[in-house]
Amino acid sequence: MNSIDLSLYLVTDNSDDVEKFLNTIEEAIKGGTTVVQIREKTADTLDFYNLALKVKDITSKYNVPLIVNDRVDIALAIDADGVHVGQSDMPCDITRRLIGDDKILGVSATTVDEAKKAQEDGADYIGTGAVFPSTTKKDAESVSKKELKEIVDSIDIPVVAIGGITLENAHELAGTGIKGLSVVSAIMSSENPKKTSQELLNIFNS
Repeated sequence: MNSIDLSLYLVTDNSDDVEKFLNTIEEAIKGGTTVVQIREKTADTLDFYNLALKVKDITSKYNVPLIVNDRVDIALAIDADGVHVGQSDMPCDITRRLIGDDKILGVSATTVDEAKKAQEDGADYIGTGAVFPSTTKKDAESVSKKELKEIVDSIDIPVVAIGGITLENAHELAGTGIKGLSVVSAIMSSENPKKTSQELLNIFNS
């Protein structure tokens, strides 16, 4: 089991303005973001590779783990800290075999059965959501607070909640047993990513 502080888990979105994108990530880390996942659903492989290298320069500087969404090849090419896969991506057990035992492996799960299978297949943590209506993943299945708690209680590995989490609603996840908040827009679209990160962490830790 790879130990990782999942308290505030940033998932990136649109990187059209690369300078702003990288600055947002750095400011978020300065504010306490504990993990960064780079997600590029439409980028060409070379563009994704080059961008991931730039992000890795920042995360390495602050000693924050960098996780690559979906793309095992990119993760291995830049020697990222880990990979996160969904239910329609490379199977968890195969991903684990490809990346080895030393890298972090996260899996998206919306049911107890999916979470248990991911744990059996070598996942280090589970991402569960959408816990609130999400603007970045409109097709995401919703997971109620009760279902979230059931998933947390059914496995031994940590769970982070994702989907529509904001400064206004993050407190509603108290008591579910999650190990972290995973956010996209709340930080990536923030005018002050550092302050937003600090405030989200304060809410989570209170």
